[in-house]
Amino acid sequence: MKPVNQKAWFLILPVIVCVAFSAILPLMTVVNYSVQDIISPERRVFVGTEWFANVMRDEELHAALLRQLAFSFAVLLVEIPLGIALALCMPAAGWKSSAVLVTVALSLLVPWNVVGTIWQIFGRADIGLLGAALQKMGIDYNYTGNARHAWLTVLAMDVWHWTPLVALLCFAGLRSIPDAYYQAARIDGASRLAVFRYIQLPKMRGVLMIAVLLRFMDSFMIYTEPFVLTGGGPGNATTFLSQYLTQKAVGQFDLGPAAAFSLIYFLIILLLCFVLYNWMQRVGTQAKEMQQ
Repeated sequence: MKPVNQKAWFLILPVIVCVAFSAILPLMTVVNYSVQDIISPERRVFVGTEWFANVMRDEELHAALLRQLAFSFAVLLVEIPLGIALALCMPAAGWKSSAVLVTVALSLLVPWNVVGTIWQIFGRADIGLLGAALQKMGIDYNYTGNARHAWLTVLAMDVWHWTPLVALLCFAGLRSIPDAYYQAARIDGASRLAVFRYIQLPKMRGVLMIAVLLRFMDSFMIYTEPFVLTGGGPGNATTFLSQYLTQKAVGQFDLGPAAAFSLIYFLIILLLCFVLYNWMQRVGTQAKEMQQ
């Protein structure tokens, strides 16, 4: 038998150390805080699962969770089809393709806090292009005083900021499809809709799965943009889970409940991503079986 060289494990040792310090140790600290009542830096009392029970009974948390789920699924319903449409419209090669790719990716270069500031000005009725245009059209638009307008403005801001990421992923998936598929479709006289349904969409399933998971996880953890734009208001209309967690940990300095909530938050994200991943895998398997 050929001896196995175990020295290769030393090559990934730096990665293991970095992950331990950046992820595992902070996670263990949060777990430790979640079962204690932090009275002062020197005084703490073990309370077991009391904070978890309190958090699960928190009605404000339930409302924030419903708002977060509605926002995340609205993001997916808008950004995924829009990103696919943009990718289909983009030139395939040449200098035009490079120019369009750079133009589409510009919004991804804008920092999150700057995005919130841009839309804060953009939506104002006195100096903002969007707010002034809607006012002249007879729409009484006010994202600072109307809960529905605030929610839709945050959604539009996220769509503007992150749809290019979906478009770029879909564009990469489209460019990876061999020309032989398109040649066969032309010979068979397939329409553009048939080409999209039976060639492009199945071949993009992998990148679409990545896009869905990335956008869901990121939108489920959104904080900076709505905080800068609306501050969570008006009322609690745009107070999502991350902002609610920050209010608990920083605003009220309830480290125990905030730590318990952080763990529940983390588990919710893992569970929903697991459900989405398995659903998309099942859809892809059924599509393959129908084609065969």
